[in-house]
Amino acid sequence: MSTPRTVAAIDCGTNSIRLLVASGGPQGQLVEHDRRLELVRLGEGVDATGAFSPAALDRTFEACDKYAGIIAEHHCDAVRFVATSAARDVSNRDAFAAGVRSLLGVDPEVVPGTEEAALSFAGAMSGVPVSAEPVLVVDCGGGSTELVLGHRDTSGAHVIDAAESLDIGSVRLRERFLHGDPPTAAQIDEARELVRTLLDGAPVDPSVAGTTIGVAGTVTSLSAIHQGLKVYDRARVHRSRLSRGDLHLLATRLLGATVDQAEAMGPLKRRRAEVICAGALIMDEIGSRMGSEEIIVSETDILDGIVRRLLAD
Repeated sequence: MSTPRTVAAIDCGTNSIRLLVASGGPQGQLVEHDRRLELVRLGEGVDATGAFSPAALDRTFEACDKYAGIIAEHHCDAVRFVATSAARDVSNRDAFAAGVRSLLGVDPEVVPGTEEAALSFAGAMSGVPVSAEPVLVVDCGGGSTELVLGHRDTSGAHVIDAAESLDIGSVRLRERFLHGDPPTAAQIDEARELVRTLLDGAPVDPSVAGTTIGVAGTVTSLSAIHQGLKVYDRARVHRSRLSRGDLHLLATRLLGATVDQAEAMGPLKRRRAEVICAGALIMDEIGSRMGSEEIIVSETDILDGIVRRLLAD
């Protein structure tokens, strides 16, 4: 019997860089060998300067070096590095690409929004049972927020009906509007006005979804805070549920808290605590428009979609 292929996926966003090393199981499931996250804040200041700062690049390359060692330990057959919002428009993208290439031996792919949507949808659907369609997948990142509406066809294949990448995420919203610690009422009003305007203009209507799934660090952190976790427990977060009311109460609580207070509310790393109030605001605004009563939190996301694509190749 041949040894199953082992592959590695890296998702580099505005706030975090994440790694998944996995192989395929006999029933088509993923067998995880390593999954980890580093909060490097690659997109720090990008909204204002249009470039990655040297410090942010250094933090990101340090994480890449660590991931290179893990990938080598597992003798991975293929590696894919996907860079999303933060890397799309910066002036020094070549320096970022050169650093990644030297450490990991692959070029970072700045994927178009259509592919990011398909990968996120596939990853989310792989980990959550769905009883009502269409399904809305929400990924509130650091630099952008992805909304993907889709369903399964009669063959079981995923079909994307509509997708939108809103040019706002937890880091970008915090840096642009929510300067106070805690933010002022006027700052919060400005931030909400922008998020509402972007949602009003989006081709994805959250109210038509029969099921809503939330993925990535903002919503998983909100679930951990809601559950009162002091140590992050992936098993308790995965498939947990947050109602529209839960999202609103969490946003109100976090927007009224200092960074120190937010950090003490749950198992949040400092760089997550610094921007979680902005992410909570975005999720609150989406939640107020959801057709479903609650959002299901998923630990499977774009990383799982990338790995499944690699294993299928």
